[in-house]
Amino acid sequence: MDKPKLPEKIESDFCKSLTGVTRILETPYYRVWGCAPIWGEDGKVHVYYSRWIHKYSKPVGWLVSCEIAHAIGNSPEGPFKFVDIALEGRGGNHWDSWSIHNPSVYKINDKYVLLYMGTNGYPSGINRDDFLAQSDERQEEIRVILRRSKRVGMAISDSANGPWTRISDEEPLLQAGPPGSWDDVCTSNPAMVVTPEGKYYLYYKGWQEGPISNRKYGLAISDTLEGPYKKYEGNPIIDFSYLSPRIQCEDAFMWYEDGLYKAIMRGMGVFGNAEDGVYITSKDGINWNTDTPQIAFRRSYDYFPEEAEPLFRPIKGRFERPQILFNLDTGKPDYLYCSLRGGIYNSASGAVLKINE
Repeated sequence: MDKPKLPEKIESDFCKSLTGVTRILETPYYRVWGCAPIWGEDGKVHVYYSRWIHKYSKPVGWLVSCEIAHAIGNSPEGPFKFVDIALEGRGGNHWDSWSIHNPSVYKINDKYVLLYMGTNGYPSGINRDDFLAQSDERQEEIRVILRRSKRVGMAISDSANGPWTRISDEEPLLQAGPPGSWDDVCTSNPAMVVTPEGKYYLYYKGWQEGPISNRKYGLAISDTLEGPYKKYEGNPIIDFSYLSPRIQCEDAFMWYEDGLYKAIMRGMGVFGNAEDGVYITSKDGINWNTDTPQIAFRRSYDYFPEEAEPLFRPIKGRFERPQILFNLDTGKPDYLYCSLRGGIYNSASGAVLKINE
């Protein structure tokens, strides 16, 4: 049987509209990730972003000691100034005791809604601050515990300045599936759309235990913002494993515009490389055109004048965690915020692109 061909590399109108603007929130002290923007009631742009201190040199800081910071700017293009910490790990045996990561922010029913994923390191038997004192082997064991503990949460505020109240206090908003299900490892990387009918669609990343972890997206639905959310029986709804067991997606951002549900996300091999993002659409928010995806965005070097690295896996030229800031007057997508490795501190920061649709 012939292997399926990869999708044709066609740039979406969204991709064609993009112009690189600037990096934001660069700092020598933290790795910055996952910048989620929104207009505040003060007429300023508020950005909620993941950050963890540089002492976590290995790629575990986001699992061990990440927090969601809050910055404000007078313009979508910045500059942005750190203001406070919106959310952080609660300690103890809470489901989000250690890390709070991957924010996505919305204005719904006059409330500000912050979605995130949390991790719980309590079952490891150590305090979070003692992680780096562990052997490499023990750190890897704890990393596995943390990855399997990832769950989706929600916090709500009357103001973009907080304070934030966790809705999913004792339990996460969405649990992993039972053993053997497609999402039996974790729920993560949430996104939300309020449908024209007033339903709340909560999209989330998950994958199944096994030798190959193929990331897919599922849907959970509620009649109310705070839930409970019931998983759609036809999950997963976004699945690129038909191309190859190792081709997958993550970091989806969804919205509803002009009668269509739209999504942009990180494409992990969908177009044969690690850099091209994926753009797909749906008439109902459930059935997506995964057989004919288009390119959402190219590698960062096509938008920013930074020297390309000759790496087999060019992670410093790859946008991740795409999030959209909508125009205050038209409600249309106006700016794209992404995470991007590299920069003046050879670390990671936010990156802003203009959407010229």
